[in-house]
Amino acid sequence: MTIENLSSNKSFGGWHKQYSHPSDSLGCAMRFAIYLPPQVASGQKVPVLYWLSGLTCTDENFMQKAGAHRVAAELGLAIVAPDTSPRGDGVADDDSYDLGQGAGFYVNATESPWNRHYRMYDYVLNELPALVESVFPVTDQRSIAGHSMGGHGALVLALRNPERYQSVSAFSPICNPVNCPWGKKAFTAYLGKESARWANYDASLLMREARQFVPALVDQGEADNFLAEQLHPEALESAAAISGYPLKLNRREGYDHSYYFIASFIEEHLRFHGLYLE
Repeated sequence: MTIENLSSNKSFGGWHKQYSHPSDSLGCAMRFAIYLPPQVASGQKVPVLYWLSGLTCTDENFMQKAGAHRVAAELGLAIVAPDTSPRGDGVADDDSYDLGQGAGFYVNATESPWNRHYRMYDYVLNELPALVESVFPVTDQRSIAGHSMGGHGALVLALRNPERYQSVSAFSPICNPVNCPWGKKAFTAYLGKESARWANYDASLLMREARQFVPALVDQGEADNFLAEQLHPEALESAAAISGYPLKLNRREGYDHSYYFIASFIEEHLRFHGLYLE
C-alpha cells in the first residue's frame, strides 16, 4: 500500500507524524496523524487509541491542542487521528459547516451523491486499522475516543463492534442524533428520509439494546452551548440504566465545548484507556 509521510515532529521523546494514502473505502486520498511513543524506538509494539474529531476539524486539531502526547508517552500508547471526512475536488460537499467535507459523521452513506465517498464508518473500523497495523510497530489492541461528532462516532463504533475495542470514551458527544438538528440533517442527507436506518448510528439507541459491553467514559461540560439542543447526554444515561451498561458520565461545571475542556481532562481519559490496553 502506498503511504506518504507529510510531516514529522518529535514530541515527549516520541514522534508525531502525518501521512497521506489512497483510501479504497472512500475513493480519495486521506490524511491521518499518528503519535508513536518513545517505547517503539526500543522495538516495543504498542496499543493504539483511535481519536475521532468533530465538525470542521481535521487530523490536526486534537494532536496540536489536546496536550495528549505527554501521557501517551508515559503509558506507551500510540494515538491515531484520521481526518473527519473524505476530501477533494471530486468529493461531494455542502456550503454549510455541518454537512459534507469536514462533517462525515462516521456513517456509511447510502444516498447520492454522498454514497460515492462518504463511508467513514468502514474506513475507521476496517481500512485505517489494517493500514496502521501493517505499517507501524503497534499491536491489534485498540480503544477509541472522540469529541462531539467524533464522540458520536466513537461510541457507535464501540457499541456496534465490542469485540474490536477494549474501551471507549468521549467528550461532549452527540448522544442521540436521531433527535437533534445536527443528526437529523446529516442522517437525512447521508442515509435518506427512512429513519429506521438512523438507529444503527445512534449511541443512545444502541446502548439501550446492548448485550456485550465495552467500558465507557464520557465527559460533558455544563457550560457547553450545544448541550441542550444537540448533545442530550441524558438520553445516554437513561439507555445505560436500562441495559446496565458500564458507563461513567461526568458533568463538568463551567466547561464548554472547546479544546480547553478536552485538554483539562484528556489525561484522565488516557489513563482510563491505559487500564484496558495491553
